[in-house]
Amino acid sequence: MANQPPDPLRDPATYVPPAPRELKRERKALLEMREERLRDLGGLALEMYKRDRFNAGLVVERCAELVAIEARVQQIDALLDGSALVRRGGGGAVCICGAPILLGAKFCATCGRALGGGIEARPAGSDAVG
Repeated sequence: MANQPPDPLRDPATYVPPAPRELKRERKALLEMREERLRDLGGLALEMYKRDRFNAGLVVERCAELVAIEARVQQIDALLDGSALVRRGGGGAVCICGAPILLGAKFCATCGRALGGGIEARPAGSDAVG
């Protein structure tokens, strides 16, 4: 477990968010996995129908996997949308230290400051220095 990436909640100073390229790659892989799991779910339902042995627990388990995949895709989409806003210079916020703050961040990735209630952050492009 020594090769795990740093946890942003335990060690915000060393946390580095994944690059957009890596997020896009993960998103693509998840969407492919989702399509495969949907086909498998359809095949599973057909086989259960043919054999007249419906197993609701198995169907629920497979549906829960699909919902978890979709939730992660939505998280990635939110991260990508937030980083795109920061790159365009609009709608994003920056920390007091000047580093961009990604959507949903609880700590600054550069200086490690806690980002609670907007007190530590200022709108991008603002000349105010705190």
